[in-house]
Amino acid sequence: MNPALRKTFLEQYAIVRHAEGRGSDDPAYYQALPFDDRSGRNRGQWRIRARSFDHFLRRILAPLEAESGRSLDVLDLGAGNGWMSWRLTQRGHRVIPVDIFIDDRDGLGAIRKYAHIGAVAADFNCLPFLANRFDVIIYNASLHYSSDYLRTLGESLRCLRPEGRIVILDSPLYGHREDGEKMRRERRSLFQHSYGFSSDALGSIEYLDRAMLGQLSRELGIRWELRRPWYGWKWALRPLMARFRGRRRPSRFLVITGGRP
Repeated sequence: MNPALRKTFLEQYAIVRHAEGRGSDDPAYYQALPFDDRSGRNRGQWRIRARSFDHFLRRILAPLEAESGRSLDVLDLGAGNGWMSWRLTQRGHRVIPVDIFIDDRDGLGAIRKYAHIGAVAADFNCLPFLANRFDVIIYNASLHYSSDYLRTLGESLRCLRPEGRIVILDSPLYGHREDGEKMRRERRSLFQHSYGFSSDALGSIEYLDRAMLGQLSRELGIRWELRRPWYGWKWALRPLMARFRGRRRPSRFLVITGGRP
């Protein structure tokens, strides 16, 4: 990653996250995530994250635990403040949280407030781990920050054991690329108006679509499984409401798992 672009991105990201009211001085705030946002500032987002995480625990992790009969080696990519790493550690797994954002309230620096977990500051595309190291690699609302999915996922496959699983949580998925591109333009316009910059320092792709997943499957040899958690009726009716209002088709948050055939 270009150091200058990385510095610009981190500075802008910190401005946005702090403006959104992320983080707390109270360790209990982090221990309650994702099921309770004690700050009250981002409850809608955490409600989605909680349901995605619950689906992951019940439908993906629990079967892997039963099949392996042992503690799993897990890589939490885009770990942020480490809430997921802490939750999975509580289940007895060996987890390494990874992020490039080391802020003391919303990044890796926050972990020490409530958990004793060794974190690693690293780029998705250059992971400092040996090959075949992990049973599960989770993109924790983070894959869409990549500017090159082929390279990013290829690096994860290098670190993944042959029978391991890649899990993508809470990255927006569109059925049609044009809707993803419209979202990017809308988001950059909003950020320019709100913060004075367009939030695209890293050239992040910012979304997934069905065609992208198909191409990645062919080029990397990944077999994808798409799972649809239930986020409630309001979320389910979003496509209908968007059509009624003449807006672009909204994204979906599916739980996506991938592995070698």
